[in-house]
Amino acid sequence: MQRSASYTPNIQIGNIAYGAIQHLAPNDDTQRSLKAQAASVLTDLGEVRSLLAAQSVPSISIPMLIILVFWLAIIFVGFSVLAPPNATAILALMFSALAVSGAIFLIMELDQPFDGLIRISSQPMLNALHQLAK
Repeated sequence: MQRSASYTPNIQIGNIAYGAIQHLAPNDDTQRSLKAQAASVLTDLGEVRSLLAAQSVPSISIPMLIILVFWLAIIFVGFSVLAPPNATAILALMFSALAVSGAIFLIMELDQPFDGLIRISSQPMLNALHQLAK
């Protein structure tokens, strides 16, 4: 899937902002604690941006997914051959297949949190970055 935005961290801007915070000269205890808090927030923001960059690459292997689906298909075919042909067995196999396919769908959706049907809004992070850029 194509990504609409780049989530790679801009290390130079982060270093400039951190250097600017370190060059602040606090005059009292309140300003010293605010300086320490600003440095801590900027460090946390850098960690979150690095984590977003690492998570923007899909981590599910396509060959592993193909093997998993093939393996599950063999299991369901084996159960359907051995099960007696009655409504209870057929209904149980259908519900089991629905549950397994739902689990695979959920795993694939959660692997890409900013795309797909189940998505996390990136607007709060973009708002925070916009405020930092001012």
